[in-house]
Amino acid sequence: MSASPPNGHSVARNGASSTSGRALILSPVLRQDAGKGRSPEARLAEAVGLAAAISLEVVHAAIVRLSRYRPATLIGGGAVETYRDLIEDSHIELAVIDAVVSPVQQRNLEQEWKCKVIDRTGLILEIFGERARTREGQLQVELAALTYQRSRLVRSWTHLERQRGGFGFIGGPGESQLEIDRRLIGVRIIRIKRDLEDVRRTRGLHRKARQRVPYPVVALVGYTNAGKSTLFNRLTQADVFAKDVLFATLDPTMRAVRLPSGREIILSDTVGFISDLPTDLIAAFRATLEEVLEADIILHVRDISHPDTALQQQDVEGVLRDLGIGEHVDRGLIQVLNKLDQATPELRQQIAEQAARDPLLVPISALTGEGCDDLLRLIDDSIGRRQTMIDVQLAHGDGGTIAWLYDHGEVVSRHDDDDYSYLSVRLSAPDLSRFEQMQRRKQQSPQP
Repeated sequence: MSASPPNGHSVARNGASSTSGRALILSPVLRQDAGKGRSPEARLAEAVGLAAAISLEVVHAAIVRLSRYRPATLIGGGAVETYRDLIEDSHIELAVIDAVVSPVQQRNLEQEWKCKVIDRTGLILEIFGERARTREGQLQVELAALTYQRSRLVRSWTHLERQRGGFGFIGGPGESQLEIDRRLIGVRIIRIKRDLEDVRRTRGLHRKARQRVPYPVVALVGYTNAGKSTLFNRLTQADVFAKDVLFATLDPTMRAVRLPSGREIILSDTVGFISDLPTDLIAAFRATLEEVLEADIILHVRDISHPDTALQQQDVEGVLRDLGIGEHVDRGLIQVLNKLDQATPELRQQIAEQAARDPLLVPISALTGEGCDDLLRLIDDSIGRRQTMIDVQLAHGDGGTIAWLYDHGEVVSRHDDDDYSYLSVRLSAPDLSRFEQMQRRKQQSPQP
């Protein structure tokens, strides 16, 4: 099966020579895996989408059906010859294999096809290299890229000389120009890990500062291209990069949002998840996902119009469990069923019936704004249910405690007489514990 997606445009890579970016996309599928998981056509379409994310011109895309994987070339000899002719005739410079390709297989295919060959991991890293903007994101991407590079046989050390994004898996200097020195990679990995620890400490300080302000953190998670950044922009009136490409967001972005009750939350946009993401990549991006680990509420944004939305949901929840926050999944994530604007009338009716049965399902269109007010109300209600209402009687002279309650809780009502202030306050569990400790310390302190 072949596909002919719309052509892209030429791209310049790493400040090196310009390349047309003409690419071949191959998605190997074992025949015995037919009917398991995603359809081969969906996997191929996703691979084409990944290539489009960095403006590659996809000349030809095809599913390669195999009875088994070949140790030397992954795909069979007949397919190698067929695509060798296609690569030569179509002047293709890059072959993307949507699978895990060993260093030996990569070298052999490059020798056969006389063009660069990268696997799924290499392609995702190339996208990450272009998308990361913050210092933390860039360090995490480079760490993942170096770990990946270290497993290759003889590749090119190109990313250190780049003038902009990308890592040179696609375009940089050739084998004969500059070979990787494993010792240099090891030294650089150690340095990056040290720098990342500094970044994490800084983020930890920022997080502690936020904890002094009673703003719950609400994190957006979801499969890549589900519409998280579009929703983030809709709710925050921000201008985060949002485009219909895979991995449009690679750095966490945080903004304050006021809910209908007047409460404020911190909304966090995060990197999109994807199936078969290598373990090294998940580990490298763990710090980026720290905002998810610390979140009070997680919104799982789903592209309800996508044919594989249920499988994408499983992938996202699987990564969350891998990150050690399976309790959020077990307790029930708020499922934001996005892209209603692309749903058929039949699908919209089906979604409406599901939402009527499940209060944690919210159908929306982040693009048009449909359903977003309902989503804010649900977030508001969820936060309210997580708080405890207490009644407090405080002397007027205890202004510090009264101010603390205003800063850390939601004062629902207050009235004063000549001696006391009477407040009804909603507090989160951690703040309620802190308040009770404060009161105990005051009672134990000697009275003047």
